[in-house]
Amino acid sequence: MILVRSILFLCLILSTAVSAQDQHHGHHDMQMDSSGMVMNANRDLLPRGCQEISRDYHFSISAGIQFAAGSPGMIFGMSQHELKVEPCSRVTVTFTNADEVRHQWMVHGLPKYLYPTGMFHIEANAGATLTGTFIVPGDDRTYLIHCDMAQHMEKGMKGQLVVGAGSGNLWSVKDIGDPFYRDAYLPAYAWLLLVLAGLAGLAATLKFSPITPG
Repeated sequence: MILVRSILFLCLILSTAVSAQDQHHGHHDMQMDSSGMVMNANRDLLPRGCQEISRDYHFSISAGIQFAAGSPGMIFGMSQHELKVEPCSRVTVTFTNADEVRHQWMVHGLPKYLYPTGMFHIEANAGATLTGTFIVPGDDRTYLIHCDMAQHMEKGMKGQLVVGAGSGNLWSVKDIGDPFYRDAYLPAYAWLLLVLAGLAGLAATLKFSPITPG
């Protein structure tokens, strides 16, 4: 009898925990209709470290081939390739697809305890307009924005979301930063090693140079 009661009690605890988790993540739905879908929308739950919404932003962003005009190597583009917001702010994006193919507006790197896989996602079918909202964390960071359709990012649909002071520009964002990725093959203190190597070489030259009598 005691064993049965213990099992029932354990089941009750697990059921309560699952229910609480479902309530906490209830906003992580997929809103889908004939125009497209919005995933991981969040209007209310604050990221850790945020006491309140610092500011509300509303951006209207369009995607299409016309926004790549005049940019060599680009086929697709966006009306805005960079957004700047305050930490702990609520961001609403109205995304319009001006092309005849699907496009996505995705933010990567958001906290996974609020956004499954760390992603906020709007996908609009040809000619459609959708709106979604999410809340950014309180740290200074630069987040990747892109379209995940095959080759769309490589052909120009890449941007950045700068929260606060950001964490540096991303490469290959239209009109922003370096168009190419330049890896740092040397450590940050490489200049010091070069100076020390130069001094060592100079010392060796002085030590072993023959002394010419005067």
